[in-house]
Amino acid sequence: MELGLAGKVVLVTGASSSIGRATALAFAEEKALVAVGYHTNREAAEETVALAEQRGGHAIGWQLDLGDSDSLERSVGHARRELGPVDVLVNNAVHWPSWPDPGELFETAPPERFTSSVTANLVGPYLLARAVLGDMRGRGWGRIVNVSTGLVEDGFPGNVSYVAAKAGLHGLTRVMSRELAAEGILTNVVMPGFTPADRQMPAELIDKAGAAAATRRVTHPDDVARMIVFLCSEANTNTTGEAIRTDGHFLSPG
Repeated sequence: MELGLAGKVVLVTGASSSIGRATALAFAEEKALVAVGYHTNREAAEETVALAEQRGGHAIGWQLDLGDSDSLERSVGHARRELGPVDVLVNNAVHWPSWPDPGELFETAPPERFTSSVTANLVGPYLLARAVLGDMRGRGWGRIVNVSTGLVEDGFPGNVSYVAAKAGLHGLTRVMSRELAAEGILTNVVMPGFTPADRQMPAELIDKAGAAAATRRVTHPDDVARMIVFLCSEANTNTTGEAIRTDGHFLSPG
């Protein structure tokens, strides 16, 4: 299948590891020009850049802070100057709130945790999308994918700040789809499952999570990256406003 991504300028946030890195590399394999977004781990981002170059694409690193609107504007401007007008945005970066206290409920969680999570996980992607829309409208073509979580549909006790912020991405995506699709800009949500890549986790936890999926395994970053690349390609001509699970039909284990 011809994806038509050669020469397209692609911004991927949170691309220094895991799903973001796999996505950046998958775009590189299609000969795209990839901006590898990172927050603090410059060394890991540079490794992603080097791997992307080895896969046949051209890549640069770009530093950004999802909680700082000025940082987002500067980082998009840098990517645009280095690579050109933006064709594709993948909002993959995530801000993990602090781990809840035992027995914590939504009404006992610190309000500041909720506010910071919404700022980074919802407001940040919203502002990034606004920053690249001019480029996409100028070309009459664009693709935006927001990476969320199946927990938005399933719920998960003790994680109200994260789940609520990600749920907001779904509403944002659907509104953008209704407003932008006629201009050739398609927007979708992808919901990965339990993805332990790049994290040290107990084997028993990974086994339990794998057993909770219909496929009887945990999600691999490449599972998610392949779906993202398709949705952001010219092969996707009519899918927009959708929330697509790439989790092997995962149900959060109790």
